[in-house]
Amino acid sequence: MNQQLAEREDLLFTLDDGIGRIVFNRPQARNAFTFEMYERLAEICDRANTDRAIKVLVLRGAGDKAFAAGTDINQFRAFETPQDGIEYERRIDRVLTTLEQCRVPTIAAITGACTGGGAAIAATCDLRIGTANTRIGFPIARTLGNCLSMSSISRLTALIGPARVKDLIFTARLVGAEEAASVGLLTEVVDDLAALDKRADEVARLVASHAPLTLSATKHAVARLQKRLTKDEGEDLILMCYMSRDFREGLDAFLTKRAPQWRGE
Repeated sequence: MNQQLAEREDLLFTLDDGIGRIVFNRPQARNAFTFEMYERLAEICDRANTDRAIKVLVLRGAGDKAFAAGTDINQFRAFETPQDGIEYERRIDRVLTTLEQCRVPTIAAITGACTGGGAAIAATCDLRIGTANTRIGFPIARTLGNCLSMSSISRLTALIGPARVKDLIFTARLVGAEEAASVGLLTEVVDDLAALDKRADEVARLVASHAPLTLSATKHAVARLQKRLTKDEGEDLILMCYMSRDFREGLDAFLTKRAPQWRGE
């Protein structure tokens, strides 16, 4: 199969009656993101900025096991230099900022696991609808020992507050649907996958029927209220994590399915 075709099949896009539907299509990998999928997501958001036929975007993971389980771990295996970590986090910052600043409203339809980069994508969306089995979190403190991008930290703190951000990352736990709704990680919860598809479609059609300039102005006004860490404020933290022995240990432990032995160096 042609590589470009395979990459695009990993992230599908359809447009019907003003509703753009994005499907993360790697159910065999719990919809973990490749670098190409991140770029495809940004490309679709850029298209929505100019294509007036697109009124709203709905993001969903294929299957019933996961929305998205973060970045595919294999993407990190080639990391060798300080620049690798910096470039990776710059990519995540750029893609998530493109998603956040997209002209049209974005809705994350979440079932199953929504972790790491997947949770960052969901947190960037304007609305998040989950199911009873939704689990959201950033378990990096027990998996790879890396850190979130600076825009993700800024955005997540604005969404749920600094104490809850620390709680989620320090404990590395996944938050259930009820708690996620109570703290703002979910805007609404439905029973199951069938109800999720129906409700996401209902909300998308409702939002698509409203005044686009009002929606866009509201999105941008809220974003302007949120402080963002700058590149200079965050690069030292990225290098501390991605160039550490602990990151290499976490990566090897994850791939060999063993518990990591953290050393703090």
